[in-house]
Amino acid sequence: MKNRHAKTLPVDNANNKGTESKPKLKAKQYEKLLLELQAELCAVQDWVVATGQRIIILFEGRDAAGKGGTIKAITERVSPRVFKIVALPAPSDREKTQIYIQRYMAHFPAAGEVVIFDRSWYNRAGVERVMGFCNEKLTHRFLELCPFFEKLIIENGIILLKYWLEVSDGEQERRFRARIDDPVRQWKLSPMDLPSRERWYDYSRARDEMLEATDTDWSPWNIVDSNDKKRARLNLISHLLKQLPYEKQPRKKVKLPNRITKHAYDDAAPMVHRRWIPMKY
Repeated sequence: MKNRHAKTLPVDNANNKGTESKPKLKAKQYEKLLLELQAELCAVQDWVVATGQRIIILFEGRDAAGKGGTIKAITERVSPRVFKIVALPAPSDREKTQIYIQRYMAHFPAAGEVVIFDRSWYNRAGVERVMGFCNEKLTHRFLELCPFFEKLIIENGIILLKYWLEVSDGEQERRFRARIDDPVRQWKLSPMDLPSRERWYDYSRARDEMLEATDTDWSPWNIVDSNDKKRARLNLISHLLKQLPYEKQPRKKVKLPNRITKHAYDDAAPMVHRRWIPMKY
């Protein structure tokens, strides 16, 4: 079951000290590289729709690891009808009585869909375990069964990709402090964020056990150095594209039609006295 190569560093990272040793990307360079990758994601979208692919991409990592920004980079130039984001709140009283995985399966993709989980069923091995929302017996049972559940997903024709965004202690602290001081980012501080900061090593141990139990040959964990958000996004999307056997689909040539003028009139005139908002900017 275990992937014997799970602890081997990727060739690109084996001989360097991570993103901390590299200079920060300039904004224009980052935007250019990101746009090129997003164009490829649009090609993936065409392929998914044309061939009826079903894809699940799930993101896990500590709070402030950069999951939300990475997901936004993936989805901002594709259709929300194809790339669907799922970020479930705490389970309702009814959901607590269901099979644990049930509320996640309700969001699994149909043909022609990509579902992105911003946190996933791995909540059981992370926040639920660390914060005492489930006991150790339930956690260990989840870790035991999860690889077989994921094998069933894949055997049913769904492409499953799992990403863990790894952020350092110092960088997480810096990002939390930035959220505290920034009014447009304070909403990102959830009730779980500060306790998660306090329990750093509990989360580390939970992470280690989760990866050890669920990093399999058929459903490996892909670890992303997320200390530099921009590089993390580019690296992850580049890796993601290489995991998909997509082919660029032919597109029909588009020609903009001329307006029909048979019933033409001054259609701007009726708008003059409408309730226009002030031109403040």
